[in-house]
Amino acid sequence: MVNQDKINELIEKRAKARLGGGEKRIDSQHAKGKMTARERIELLLDEDSFEEFDMFVTHRTKSFGLDKQIYLSDGVVTGHGTIDGRIVYVFSQDFTVFGGSLSETYALKICKVMDMAMKVGAPVIGLNDSGGARIQEGVRSLAGYAEIFQRNIMASGVIPQISSIMGPCAGGAVYSPALTDFTIMTEGTSYMFVTGPKVVQTVTGEVVTTEQLGGAKIHSTKSGVSHFLAKNDEVNLLLIRKLLSYLPSNNLEEPPVLDCSDPIDRLEDILNDIIPENPNKPYDIIDVISAVTDRAEFTEVHRNYARNIVVGFARFNGRPVGIVANQPKYYAGVLDIEASRKAARFVRFCDAFNIPIVTFVDVPGFLPGTGQEYGGIILHGAKLLFAYGEATVPKVTITLRKSYGGAHDVMSCKQLRGDVNYAWPTAEIAVMGAKGAVEVLEGRNIRKIEDAAEKSEYIQKKEDEYTKKFANPYEAAKYGFIDDVIEPRNTRFRIIRALELLANKKDLNPPKKHSNIPL
Repeated sequence: MVNQDKINELIEKRAKARLGGGEKRIDSQHAKGKMTARERIELLLDEDSFEEFDMFVTHRTKSFGLDKQIYLSDGVVTGHGTIDGRIVYVFSQDFTVFGGSLSETYALKICKVMDMAMKVGAPVIGLNDSGGARIQEGVRSLAGYAEIFQRNIMASGVIPQISSIMGPCAGGAVYSPALTDFTIMTEGTSYMFVTGPKVVQTVTGEVVTTEQLGGAKIHSTKSGVSHFLAKNDEVNLLLIRKLLSYLPSNNLEEPPVLDCSDPIDRLEDILNDIIPENPNKPYDIIDVISAVTDRAEFTEVHRNYARNIVVGFARFNGRPVGIVANQPKYYAGVLDIEASRKAARFVRFCDAFNIPIVTFVDVPGFLPGTGQEYGGIILHGAKLLFAYGEATVPKVTITLRKSYGGAHDVMSCKQLRGDVNYAWPTAEIAVMGAKGAVEVLEGRNIRKIEDAAEKSEYIQKKEDEYTKKFANPYEAAKYGFIDDVIEPRNTRFRIIRALELLANKKDLNPPKKHSNIPL
């Protein structure tokens, strides 16, 4: 029965490891509305697919009384499993063990699964719930973070990396999620900041709460650190599964194509009338997107941040695409610093992982003013321009209404290697709107007219002339900058045909170590 004794010992050790910091701390975690590290993995992955690594790892620190506090797994659960049958690697921080704080061995566990993910070409998912560095380990803990950061950097653009923030994430711990592709925060229970409220008050005198400084809503609306805001742990984890359904496992694979029962030639008559007659009247670009995508599905990224531009994932005839669209409903769809950064990063992600980009254009220009200029709108706008110009994936652009000035160039125009560029009959492609153009072109003549009625009549006449000549898609189409002017209700069919045409597209950039994007 010696063998049975050994087996019983194994069973007991596994049971002990699964308890983490013990029943009392597990109950405390549940009382906060949070799941445990292993409960999160069970919900995230396909049933019975999780294979755990390093369950019996413990810390190596003997000082500060830690030699009397030994927990199997040492505060992080690591391993691999499947999502919709596809392999993923995962680490889940266990707040019930030393508050989830990171030790040297804890970091090594995470590094091991990241290294394996790179070897086999599979996504890495990090479920973060940690008080930060384990102070008792000093510089060894900091070195552990740096080891993780280096792997985040090497994996960037090679395998998808998703960070879920399901509790505290402070100090050096915030930089790993910041280096990953997508960050999802949970409302009410998660927060992120470099320095906490007490340090802020001591150093600057500013009094601020944890939620005000780095809560989920703040990072989803003001900073843009969080790409998604989830109501609870369950929604957070289901969002990860949804997100991965659009992504390839690595940069050498194509995104997963699903069977599609939605007719590719489905006509949407509502689109023929969706653009208001008044060029200054807004409409919701989401209505346009929903009308043309498979089953009206659209998974929006950064929904609450920089709302004057919309980015996210959808499918056309089962093929995943990334969508970028100006949103006339917010600030008339103008491009500003935040919108440019948001869209540029999304475009670069899609390009890294072979996801075609569909762009819907209705942009009156860049936001003017000292606030934007002092904040570097020139550099930030150049990021989006650079991202589109560098991207080699299929790019389909549809201009719906306004496409003015430099913003026209930035939004995936033909000269930035836009593959197929369509326009609706309502498109206005010009250097600027009629009113501004007439002020520039006819300013001297207008000032000579003294009679108010005569001046107004002259201005209106010139605006009408400019509108007739430039505020239409045909001037651009005349030069081949627009490939075709299409009927709005036929947009879905034309996009799908374009994507099928471009499925085997090959575009190459010059050999280089890396580009120097204007950061």
